Amino acid sequence: MTQQDRAPGRSLGLQCAVNARDLGGYRTTEGRTVRSGVALRGDALHRATAEDLAILAELGLRHVIDLRGLNEVAENGTDLLPAGAELEAQPVYATDHDIYVALRDTLAAQDGDAQRALLGDGGAERMMVSMYDWFVTDPEIRARFAATVKALTRPERLPLFFHCTAGKDRTGWTAAIVLTALGVDRATVYEDYLLTNERTEGLIARILDHLGTQGVMREPELMLPVMRADRAYLDSAFAAVAAGWPSFDAFLSDGLGLTDTDLEALRKNLLD
Repeated sequence: MTQQDRAPGRSLGLQCAVNARDLGGYRTTEGRTVRSGVALRGDALHRATAEDLAILAELGLRHVIDLRGLNEVAENGTDLLPAGAELEAQPVYATDHDIYVALRDTLAAQDGDAQRALLGDGGAERMMVSMYDWFVTDPEIRARFAATVKALTRPERLPLFFHCTAGKDRTGWTAAIVLTALGVDRATVYEDYLLTNERTEGLIARILDHLGTQGVMREPELMLPVMRADRAYLDSAFAAVAAGWPSFDAFLSDGLGLTDTDLEALRKNLLD
């Protein structure tokens, strides 16, 4: 493996998932390095090409966890995987926090006033901040994230790829949990989270242009806070942890139900 292959945030080079990348390469506060080619994060694989599947097969992919809601999977499609890879659904969604449906219906109506009512004047930002808080405060949703982290403790499931739709929010919080549990400092956790903006910049520009030129939105820029990673969103999740537990370690054990054995296995599997 070359030095470039070990670089933090290394892109997997998938055509179907521009935000798909390796969680390896980051340094912990103890001087260890997150192992490359083991924990992979990204966007959905329902549009995977033959070339994408060949890349995933070459990586030796064994397990994929899909964090998308049931509506997203039904409308966009199930992941396409290389032979031998196993798919596991851990849907992070609820009726009162199904942003996907709210946005889909509002965009489909092509009603500029309704879109501004939902997303304008800080509405989009408030929606996102609330969702990240919900990631932490809802016990059932915490269990979805916990199951994803626990899957990384099982060597027979590695390499493992976890994803949502854009690889930004649900995937971003999962990655933040994993990196923090491994001992990666908070600043680096945010760097990994915000890397999404760099990787998806071109895609977002094309989507916004499409929404405008096709008459779907009168003000396509209203969607930008929903489509980009924002420090304030991740702040909300960490703040919810701090409000509910005396430490992040306590959140891992009491909030997510991770045992000392789980955490030891996670570090053994993911750290060089």
